[in-house]
Amino acid sequence: MLHLQLLLLIFGGKFVGVKLGILGLGTVGTGTVQLLQDTVGRHPLLQEIEIYKVGVRSLDKPREVKLTDAVLTTDLEAIVTDPNVEIVVEVMGGLEPARSLILKAISHGKHVVTANKAAISRFGDEIFTAANQAGVYVMLEAAVGGGIPVIQPLKQSLSVNRIHAVTGIVNGTTNYILTRMQTEGSNFSDVLADAQKFGYAEADPTADVDGFDAADKIAILASLAFGGRINLEQVYCEGIRQVSRTDIAYAEKLGFVIKLLAIARITTSCSPLTPSSPPTLSVRVHPTLVPKTHPLANINGVNNAILTEGEPLGQVMFFGPGAGAGATASAVSSDILNLVATLKTQKTGTLLNPLYACRHQDYCQIAPMEEQVTRFYTRFLTKDQPGVIGKLGTCFGKYGVSLESIVQTGFQEKLAEIVVVTYDVREGDFRQALAEIRTLEAIDSIPSLLRVL
Repeated sequence: MLHLQLLLLIFGGKFVGVKLGILGLGTVGTGTVQLLQDTVGRHPLLQEIEIYKVGVRSLDKPREVKLTDAVLTTDLEAIVTDPNVEIVVEVMGGLEPARSLILKAISHGKHVVTANKAAISRFGDEIFTAANQAGVYVMLEAAVGGGIPVIQPLKQSLSVNRIHAVTGIVNGTTNYILTRMQTEGSNFSDVLADAQKFGYAEADPTADVDGFDAADKIAILASLAFGGRINLEQVYCEGIRQVSRTDIAYAEKLGFVIKLLAIARITTSCSPLTPSSPPTLSVRVHPTLVPKTHPLANINGVNNAILTEGEPLGQVMFFGPGAGAGATASAVSSDILNLVATLKTQKTGTLLNPLYACRHQDYCQIAPMEEQVTRFYTRFLTKDQPGVIGKLGTCFGKYGVSLESIVQTGFQEKLAEIVVVTYDVREGDFRQALAEIRTLEAIDSIPSLLRVL
């Protein structure tokens, strides 16, 4: 059926676009539709996507996106069986009917994009077996790490490496709670209540604070990193309810921070790797004392990070927002774009995938350095005379340079050392001020000039 659909959409080799069927219009679904509708400045391939059908629970609910009545429907099964739909985007969440709809879409020759880590971690065996048999793809970048691109790098960019370990902070709710407990000395229950009030935690926070959400995600990452399917029931799972502010205080004194880590690594006792069988793994989720020097120690708030360790590359860390409409929509849409590029290559018979080929035609304009706006750190050596700081301030003010701080830090031999930090300033204006300052009789030299991020 998939091949028949492809043939019907080829007219003289011209690519006629791809029709999407989207299941769900909640936070992630709305964010995805908004991104797909706002194509200016994004990859031009987005303009060849049509939001054909969107499945919702109610047609009467107010929407944050503009969709015609012909697009919206409450008949989700009709979307996954519609012969016009080539890609089904499942962003409704939950186990059922998500699992059944994904499987039905696959059986009707549809590619699938999903953000559903729970369905993938529990039913991945069934879903991917069906997809392989049907010759379609199931894409799941948004299932782990929100907007952080980690699934595709594990499948492609890092695929030639022997991965030894994947360690991640993959749940923003628990990371937010532990960060607040660390920085404020607060109790778990108080911070959890705030997290629920601010929308960082669900009314029922069990999946997050008891580690189940992180377990779903590390099961997916482990399967990709180590080339074998993971039985979720065998993933050790321990949450953060028992972590107290006393534990966090003691960890701080010992040079550690406490993080909920999801860990998958090859066990040291396993037999040597062979091409025919996956390795023996340790896959677990639990609160962990992390040395302050470790790359994951400073991942705070609702952010996520995934650290991979392998050979020959070594350590690579992926960091960014682990949740939210925009972040997750970015990951969902990137999967859609990858599938559209594949379909376009198949339909038109072109040799080049449009995502891999160079699409540049014109040169970008680069603004000259004098037009750049930044902050500056400058160190002056001056003669020890009264009024020098005032003269510096006058010169800077003449050219519109506002100073965040100006202090005399000490002496080098008989010269006074003065350090200036500016607010944002146009570089050309700052250079003019500096040129006049160099002519002042009291200025001996300017040994340091650095930009401040």
